[in-house]
Amino acid sequence: MHRAQPKYKNSAAFYDVDGTLIKINIVHAFAFYASRHASLLDSARRTIKTGLSIPVFWAADKLSRKWFNEIFYRSYEGASEDRLVVLADELFEDVIKPNIYPRARDLIDESRRAGVRQVLISGALDFTMKPLAKYLGVDDLIANQLEFVDSYATGKLKKPFVAGATKADIMRSYAKQHAIDLAESWAYTDSFSDYPMLAVVGHPTACNPDFRLRSLARSYDWPVLDLDEEPSRSAARRPHGLAKPTAKSPARSIRRTAETAKKD
Repeated sequence: MHRAQPKYKNSAAFYDVDGTLIKINIVHAFAFYASRHASLLDSARRTIKTGLSIPVFWAADKLSRKWFNEIFYRSYEGASEDRLVVLADELFEDVIKPNIYPRARDLIDESRRAGVRQVLISGALDFTMKPLAKYLGVDDLIANQLEFVDSYATGKLKKPFVAGATKADIMRSYAKQHAIDLAESWAYTDSFSDYPMLAVVGHPTACNPDFRLRSLARSYDWPVLDLDEEPSRSAARRPHGLAKPTAKSPARSIRRTAETAKKD
């Protein structure tokens, strides 16, 4: 008996994480770490500082995801690498796992069965995403990395930054390294700021999209997924993640818009 050949053996599916596969974001992860700092006084100070900084982070995020990441991760300066890594599993169980969108695993499982390589590409920190990547059974994780000196965080990120337009460059490099055909690959995100990562693949998909991305998806007739439904309620409707692109999504127009976004 011969095993069926994968349908998309040279393809990959790239998933943004925050807001796309999970309901929370990097601010929640930092608040978790702050609440479990060794010094209770320092822990309280960090937690309060996080709460007061959220409006600033929100504004920075709207202007530039790369700028947002650079500002936000300064909050980790002085944190112990060992402590951050040890608490990552607890972060996953207590905070991330309960906030995974109900249909996220179905989407990934279906894509995997079709032979598509599964890749998380996130602006979150790598050690916070590793338990999630393992739980979802993806092939690779691409995420931001903190710089450590003598096992303590400097508050700076290693390059390349995983955010906005740089995600598209990272995806191109990944595709070249793994012989992936981006024209036959998928990308999923909730945010308009991640438009460049959608623009470099043949099958862009908006997941739980913000207003600007929903409008863009509607204009190009891209699939729009709501992963917040319970699987039992959506069993009759297969995820549209493997849907074909339509004539309203011209590659030339997509590339032009991506290049403009990258310049911004």
